[in-house]
Amino acid sequence: MVDIHGYFIIFIISLISILSFRSLYSSSRAKNQLPPSPFVLPIIGHLHLLAPIPHQALHKLSIQYGPIFRFHLGSVPCVAVSSPEIAKQFLRTYETAYLDRPRNTTTVYLTYGSKDFMFAPFGTYWKQMKKLVMSELLNGPTLDLLLPVRQDETYRFVNSLLRKGKVGKTVNVKSELLKLTNNVISRMLMSERCSEDDNEVDDMGKLVTEISEITGKFNLADYIWFCKNLDLQGFKKRAKKIHKRFDVLIERIIREHEDERSKKKDKNDVKDLLDILLNNLEDDTMEIKLTKDNIKAFILNLFVAGTDTSALTIEWSLAELINHPRIMKKAVEEIDRVVGTTRLLEESDIPNLPYLQAIVKETLRLHPTAPMIPRTSTEDCIVAGYHVPAKTTVFVNVWALGRDPKNWDDPLRFNPERFEGSQVDFRGQHFHMLPFGSGRRMCPGTSLAMQVAQVTLGVMVQCFEWKLGKEGGSGRVDMKEGPGITLPRANPLVCVPVARLDSILVPCSS
Repeated sequence: MVDIHGYFIIFIISLISILSFRSLYSSSRAKNQLPPSPFVLPIIGHLHLLAPIPHQALHKLSIQYGPIFRFHLGSVPCVAVSSPEIAKQFLRTYETAYLDRPRNTTTVYLTYGSKDFMFAPFGTYWKQMKKLVMSELLNGPTLDLLLPVRQDETYRFVNSLLRKGKVGKTVNVKSELLKLTNNVISRMLMSERCSEDDNEVDDMGKLVTEISEITGKFNLADYIWFCKNLDLQGFKKRAKKIHKRFDVLIERIIREHEDERSKKKDKNDVKDLLDILLNNLEDDTMEIKLTKDNIKAFILNLFVAGTDTSALTIEWSLAELINHPRIMKKAVEEIDRVVGTTRLLEESDIPNLPYLQAIVKETLRLHPTAPMIPRTSTEDCIVAGYHVPAKTTVFVNVWALGRDPKNWDDPLRFNPERFEGSQVDFRGQHFHMLPFGSGRRMCPGTSLAMQVAQVTLGVMVQCFEWKLGKEGGSGRVDMKEGPGITLPRANPLVCVPVARLDSILVPCSS
């Protein structure tokens, strides 16, 4: 017979075995429990469900499959996220596993083999570049130093519109804004303008447009495994041509800067961002020494990230104001009260214009220029109770977060008043509004982007009444979105800028 001590030992061993089995079972079950998914087709995966505008399509699928679900872009496994709580887990709680951005054949080639900042893998080089960007290139003192450049380009922009408005000429608002943003970035970077007059668009402006277009297109070689080494759509050939043109242009500008620097007594006399980059190129104390390819790739990043997106935000804002005369009137009244009618609005006025700030915030909520935040997982994780394997591409649907009725009252209504007295901001702390991302890989140019967007929209409202051109037969602007990696309008905003104030003093550009 087994005594009572024996029974007790057997009981303990059995209990431990049961608990261990349950733990192993639960772990195994969690590991194997993938997020829900629509029916997948061979070879193409779910590509047929994502056209023509992926963020809208993923939003519709989330209504059926939930705030986290998986899908395949060809043979590439992906996860879509459309709730703030789950977005926070990916971008903050388990951030270290999701610090890489997905790269495709075109971006790798154009960025000199991912030697840039935007698409570089997370690691020592990326950390060094982040420190350089935040402490030297886009910090407060540097932006203050280059304020006269932004101011001068604003004057040129307004004077150009005044000339066209006087003769009743219609303008493509996006085209005008792209000239402005290209010139701002170009002069801040390398003290050269992309466009010297209204009839000339320099090769840099064309290159930026072509780069934005080609990097946003779907390349079969990146997603269909048996097309990997083929160039069926000609993207590789086209990317090589664009890359060569860009390299020749940037080489010339860098060479001119180096020649000019060789004549300087004090190399710390900085006139643009390229000077700062060249100082770091010559710094032997850096943990990883910068190369010219790193500088070229970073310049490309700034152009692509800082021109089209800012122009789109301003264009969407103006379109919403035209469709909402009450909001336009309130914005004009605030600017007239704070700035007056005899001088042009400036960056220093922005803190005193809370309604203008609210308009831009509301635009970014409804029309985020980066409608999805893409990340690539570097390790297996359990997120929201689901197993997300390594090498999965995660798309946080920013567009859907900004329109979720669980987080926003009357979410489809353009209502800047919702931000009056609200602590909700766009700097990655509130996960139902992430126009610039969140965490360590959020956009480092947020402050510059907001300054350009707010000031430009402000002067456009202050100086002009905007009369609809070709698309204005109904008296309203069509707000349909077009396809693209950013958030373009389906139809261009075409208006006649009618001068609003005779007394305002717009300095002549230098």
